Amino acid sequence: MKQLPAWIRQSCFKADIPLDDYLMDVGRRFPSHALLANRTSQYIYLYLVHYLSTVAREFIDGNIRILDWGCGKGHITYLLRKQFSDITSCDVVSGEDSSFGQDTPIIAEQQIDVVPLTDAVILPFDDNAFDVVCSFGVLEHVPDDIGSLEELSRVLKPAGLFFCFFLPQRWSWTQRLAHLRGDYYHKRLYTFPQAATMLNSVGLELLDGWRRQLFPKNRINYPFFRQFERFDQLLCKIPPLNHLATNLEFVAKKGTNHHRAKPS
Repeated sequence: MKQLPAWIRQSCFKADIPLDDYLMDVGRRFPSHALLANRTSQYIYLYLVHYLSTVAREFIDGNIRILDWGCGKGHITYLLRKQFSDITSCDVVSGEDSSFGQDTPIIAEQQIDVVPLTDAVILPFDDNAFDVVCSFGVLEHVPDDIGSLEELSRVLKPAGLFFCFFLPQRWSWTQRLAHLRGDYYHKRLYTFPQAATMLNSVGLELLDGWRRQLFPKNRINYPFFRQFERFDQLLCKIPPLNHLATNLEFVAKKGTNHHRAKPS
């Protein structure tokens, strides 16, 4: 299997990507989207999408068909559409984080069509339909993570890529603090060996993985956000300190001989 060149993540995560004026404007106009006007938080979305784009083009030739699984507010679809022409957005029909359970000005203003998911696991897409599937803070919230991974593997083409970001780490100090405060927004926490086992069970193999975010960022609008993010990334490379980081993140590739039939 082709391995991911080591320079890709390092260069993408250090890129001086300009903030997106439209997302800044939406974040200022809508309190529910204020996170997008936070420079520190928006920059993370920008460099992760940049990483996705770079890796996808490294591994996949021609037109790249992408599924934004659990698209929520629509900001990831919006960013992906700036770089790719074939994006499918989907979300469950209920839940406060769902596109159908909250105000979605980005989806309305950018005329993003969202495919409603009426089943908690089964996806309404054909086998081998997508080159890339991405999960931005979704996998940890589904009722059946293994079942959902099986479905994501099914709809991925052979050699297709699955990107998983914001997966909460088991030993994270921020997650533990949240639980002590009675905040169980992230009920399930993961380790890398656990994630690798789950992926292998559905025909996906890790290509690249890392731990990220030692410092809480969602509510802090750091003036030197790029430099601060790079310092945080540096600390997240140091064991055992990195085991206290908030997130596990990775990209996995589907085996060329793996196939699962669509559930009836």
